[in-house]
Amino acid sequence: MHLILTNRFKKAYQSLAADDQGRVKKAIRLMSGDLRHPSLRVKRIKSTRGIWEARASKSLRITFETEGDAIIFRNVGHHDQTLKKP
Repeated sequence: MHLILTNRFKKAYQSLAADDQGRVKKAIRLMSGDLRHPSLRVKRIKSTRGIWEARASKSLRITFETEGDAIIFRNVGHHDQTLKKP
């Protein structure tokens, strides 16, 4: 899998606490290997076409799209604020 980090994702990631950044890194490693890994709980975000969410922890979410063999990371952060603007 090819990983693409949008500027928005990079900025949101930098604003996270160090321990949350570690959780996100782990989730990205899992996503690059298997998007269906059970701990990620990947699902499509309702009312969108092709935007998905994955869990990095109980409260952290990663939003992304797929295009061919690429994962395009759109946003990351705590559940409510991240899913408001995926």
